[in-house]
Amino acid sequence: MGWLETLRTGAEAITSHRLRSALTMLGILIGIAAVMLTVGLGEGASAQVNSAIDALGSNLLTVTPGSTTSNGVRGGLGSSTLLTLDDANALSNRTDCPDISGVAPISSRSTVLAAGSTNWTTTVVGSSPGWMNVRGRQMQSGSFFSSTDVSQANPVVVLAPTTSAELFGVANPVGQQITIGANSFTVVGVLTSAGASGTSGQSQDDQAIVPITTYQQRLTGIFGRNSVSQIQFTATSKDTISAAYQEAQDLLLNMTGATNPLLANFTITTQDQVLSTANSVNHTLTILLGGIAAISLLVGGIGVMNIMLVSVTERVREIGLRKALGATPALIRRQFLVEASVLGLSGGLVGLGLGFVGAIVLPHLISNPIVISPLAAGAAIAVSLAIGLGFGVYPATRAARMAPIDALRSE
Repeated sequence: MGWLETLRTGAEAITSHRLRSALTMLGILIGIAAVMLTVGLGEGASAQVNSAIDALGSNLLTVTPGSTTSNGVRGGLGSSTLLTLDDANALSNRTDCPDISGVAPISSRSTVLAAGSTNWTTTVVGSSPGWMNVRGRQMQSGSFFSSTDVSQANPVVVLAPTTSAELFGVANPVGQQITIGANSFTVVGVLTSAGASGTSGQSQDDQAIVPITTYQQRLTGIFGRNSVSQIQFTATSKDTISAAYQEAQDLLLNMTGATNPLLANFTITTQDQVLSTANSVNHTLTILLGGIAAISLLVGGIGVMNIMLVSVTERVREIGLRKALGATPALIRRQFLVEASVLGLSGGLVGLGLGFVGAIVLPHLISNPIVISPLAAGAAIAVSLAIGLGFGVYPATRAARMAPIDALRSE
């Protein structure tokens, strides 16, 4: 019996019990689809993080303050008011920091904006004119606030596109008045769209930017007015990131009076560090969820073995007759291995199709991309085939070892 005849016979054996074969493949196809979607979700999350960080610029660095200790209780990172506008201004000095091209002090809070009878809660960011270049943003209409606005603490605001749409709809808001807290601000510009930011997924399209001095004087309390929550700066190029990092660290250590970098009450992070951390978390979660989903593949494999054992029991006389007519144990083994492989492969193909459908539909429901790579698709097919073969070995071996005389006289 050649391979074509073996395949034909195997297909007939499977199609003669359609419902049983479909239920056997169910475990495999669910497992394949679950693993593919889980891995695809992890890949999509990594791609989303990469895209967000690329949008911010790979040469962006961020300084965040350390923690505070009050009455023996240590606050979390960022609770210190160590960083100030003076630090940001010092980092802007090209003589001391020649490899730093742009600096933006940043403080932010979530608050309510109102335009007439319409209101919207968003993040209000206090910064400097350098924020535009540091964050790599462009203006859609109007202009960004100026250094004069910062020095005079003018009540002006630049809106991101989503914030503008929520407050003014399709109308141009430039020149219009909005209320932030209890203060009236004039809209001077609207930013272009930029999408999500960093690992938090916070939208850069939903925020309002005001001069840092206006933020401190009008939107915060009297304490800590000169402090900022973080300072972002850019290196002159990718090749000077290390130099910019070292210059910023040395300058801030000198300004805070610390002599040992290990004792510094601030942290400087690069985009590569953020990317590495985010991808590490995504990778760990992907492995964890993929491992859980793979359990269904094990269940599917056990189902294949069970059905193949049932098939061997049902076809005892057929096996005995074939052996009596000259079929070798290797041929009998091949016959049942082919049937098990077809069951596994069929389940894998259907599961692959289900995974592709899920990758198209689910992003609209969960707002996260799912990326299924050709390598993952090929691996899914290989795994489903391996499951059929692996769990079909014992039933096939049992059939091959059956004595012809015992098989022929069994009822």
